[in-house]
Parts: sequence; structure tokens; C-alpha cells
Amino acid sequence: MPPSSGGESSLRIVWIYPDLLSTYGDRGNMLILARRAELRGMPVETIEVRSDQPLPVSADIYLLGGGEDGPQALGAQRLIADGGLRRAAQQGSVVFGVCAGYQLLGGSFFAKGAKCAGLDLLDLHSDRGPSRAVGELAGAIDPRLGLPPLSGFENHGGRTHLGSGVSPLARVSTGIGNDGATEGAWRGKLLGTYSHGPALARNPALADLLLRWATGAHQLPPLDETWSDRLRAERTAALTASRQ
Repeated sequence: MPPSSGGESSLRIVWIYPDLLSTYGDRGNMLILARRAELRGMPVETIEVRSDQPLPVSADIYLLGGGEDGPQALGAQRLIADGGLRRAAQQGSVVFGVCAGYQLLGGSFFAKGAKCAGLDLLDLHSDRGPSRAVGELAGAIDPRLGLPPLSGFENHGGRTHLGSGVSPLARVSTGIGNDGATEGAWRGKLLGTYSHGPALARNPALADLLLRWATGAHQLPPLDETWSDRLRAERTAALTASRQ
């Protein structure tokens, strides 16, 4: 039973503000987590919380997806006013943010030319880059996480600058990520990335890392990875071909 479930038997996964932050198939991250947990016999409850609803604070995993500038700014305002995600993170819940959702986890970001306050859960801030980053995103993940290389797709105009309180998720080999050198960030059980695809479909080992953080398990029973391995192999081959 997940340690943060408050005595409930299900792993509780919350998708935050699907009415605002739901671009590039990021709902797939929730589906992947739920499926990989269910295949291992874990009861799962998925909860979609719209921006006009209060955020539950007793879930195990919280997911933030991508979004355009206006919805991103509105989402930040409502999450700050709600306060539930901050309380959940302080209680040890897992938080996973993608693209706009990743930027929201920092201290500030830019939307429609204006500087907006973020949730300040990770020591980072984002501004606008000189050009839009669009295309494949790949790199070697922080070896402390014990994961294979990152595979993903990015589409964003921001650049993210990390403070001393966080570590990069990966060192970029293809694409831009944060700044052309690093991609994403993590600290404790909080993790952000610019990788779409959706990220957890293209990186199932990353999905399992989030599940291990949420449940406290050191290892999870292995799964048949035929299809996920095929997807990663196809994207790696396409990336290699594009370089030639």
C-alpha cells in the first residue's frame, strides 16, 4: 500500500487541470502509470481535477501537463491560491511536470510577455529563448536515477535556468531542453521535463521510477517491454538517420 495513501488501498494518481494543461498527449502519462501499476497487481485510482475544483492533498502522484501561455498563467494562479499541491509535495507525494507543467514548478516563468509567479517547489526559473525548441529530445539521465537515456519530443519557447537546489534530469545529446546543455530537473520526489511523447510512454523506466517513489518499493516486478522497447528503438533509429 502506498505510504501516502492515508490507509487507502489504491495508488491515487491525480491529473491536474486537464482543462488547462493538456497538450501533446500528456494525458498518456496518467494512462501509462495506471497501466504499469495495474499489471503489477496494484489497485489504482485515477483522478482528473479541473481548474475550478479543489486539489486533493492525499494522493500519491500528481501530474502536470503542457499548455499554452494563457492557460499556463491561469493554472499557476489557481494552484498557488489552492495550495494543495504544495501541501502534497511537503507530505512526500510524487510530482511530475511536463513542459508548461515543469515550468510551473519553479519560481517564475514568462507567459504572453509577462513574468508570472510559479509554485516555487523547485529551485529554477524560466524565461523566453531566442528561438523555439521543436524536435526530438534525447540525453543521458543523471546516473543516480539508474535509468536508460531519455527519449522525447519537445516543443517550447522557454529556457529554464537551474539553481543549486536541484539537479538536471539529463545532459542533452539532441535538442535543447533547458538550455542546450541540460534537460529537466529533479529534487527528492519532484521531477520535471520538457519531454512529450508522452514522456512515460517513451520512457517506461521513468514511469517505474515514479511508481517506486510513490510506493517506497526498491524494485518492481518486471513487465513485458516488447512494445515499449520497439517504440524506443524506432525513435532512436529515426534520430540516428536524421544525423546522417
